[in-house]
Amino acid sequence: MAAASENSLEHISNAKRRRLDTNDSRHIAALILARGGSKGIPLKNIKMLAGVPLIGWVIRAALDSGVFHSVWVSTDHDEIERVARAWGAQVHRRSPEVSTDSSSSLDTIREFSRLNPGCITGVDVICNIQATSPCLHPEDLKKAVECITKEGCDSVFSVVRRYPFRWQEVKNEVSQCTEPLNLDPAHRPRRQDWEGELCENGSFYFATKELVEKGLLQGGKMKYFEMKPEYSVDIDIDIDWPVAEQRVLRFGYFGKDKPEVVKLLLCNLSGGLTDGQIYISANGEEMVSINTRDQAGIDMLKKEGVKVILLEKDPIAKALADKLSKRMSCRILQDVDDKLKKVQELMEKKGLEWKEVAYLGNDEPDVKCLELAGLSAVPMDAPTVAHNHAKYICHNAAGHGAVREFAEHILLLKKKAKSQMEQDRICRNTF
Repeated sequence: MAAASENSLEHISNAKRRRLDTNDSRHIAALILARGGSKGIPLKNIKMLAGVPLIGWVIRAALDSGVFHSVWVSTDHDEIERVARAWGAQVHRRSPEVSTDSSSSLDTIREFSRLNPGCITGVDVICNIQATSPCLHPEDLKKAVECITKEGCDSVFSVVRRYPFRWQEVKNEVSQCTEPLNLDPAHRPRRQDWEGELCENGSFYFATKELVEKGLLQGGKMKYFEMKPEYSVDIDIDIDWPVAEQRVLRFGYFGKDKPEVVKLLLCNLSGGLTDGQIYISANGEEMVSINTRDQAGIDMLKKEGVKVILLEKDPIAKALADKLSKRMSCRILQDVDDKLKKVQELMEKKGLEWKEVAYLGNDEPDVKCLELAGLSAVPMDAPTVAHNHAKYICHNAAGHGAVREFAEHILLLKKKAKSQMEQDRICRNTF
């Protein structure tokens, strides 16, 4: 396994991230293949997984690793292109010749290498990152790339250690006998007594342009990078989706900011806590509908020390606002025409940073806050413009459990972060 990097960082405008400053001046590009014609799961590459489009997980890991001059998604589909750009990647529109069911990944990578889109000096090293590996972490990419930049390798690929007992397949119907391939049945090893086998997990393949042009992803001076088993998630068929979602929630990479510092949730009243409808009685009284699950979600956050404030763009009757505020046990700020300005005023007053703020929005006026907040979400039925800028997209609609779902997501990440901090503390005290 490659050593962790301690190199300094330099700013790059392309990906709006920071890249490791090494003596290696070669252009290293990340390339994520995301064809639109997946037969197993339609548009699998942008299907929501734990509130994030599938390719969003690996795009975020690639950008936050800081080791790439450019991060690309190669696709033939307009919707995949839209999602890829929204998550910060550049897009290579692959040709029809490499977009068929019979096209190989290497065909597409070779086309990308040949065209060198948008690169003045051309791409020198390509890292093919598998879109269906949502538990990829930036640290693994940082360590793996050093095999190229510091050790002079021509190719590096990810593996995971497995412990399978393999047997010879019987293809002759006459004979039903088989033979062991990697064990002695008379002396079956215990797991702790066997080092297992290294198997490709497909998460990433680094290769020089010279190798790719020869039709190879592995060759020359080669090295493997061993990933943790819990990070080796590969989604192939629909039945894997629920399992993968649980794995991602537990082991996925959620970004640079530490979720345990969230101290304030700002939530739209209309289109967030409620479905946006206002009912008017015969005598002119205004009414709205709230979901008890959402109320419970707010209570859960408050018990964990997270303050909740509701925002409303348009004025509502004072009597209704007072009743809602009392029922939800939180402040309601009305006439909030400029969401960003109001949130910044609140943050300054409370001495908070953006990483300490969670934001649940639902439309175009929320875009800046969705981008800047440490954690952000939109209900399932929010417009596309809001979806494109949120870090989490709820399965539930506004007024029908979206607030509860986001509250659970916030608390899950806080719990995960605290667990990791405790593990780090134990490791420091042990060693």
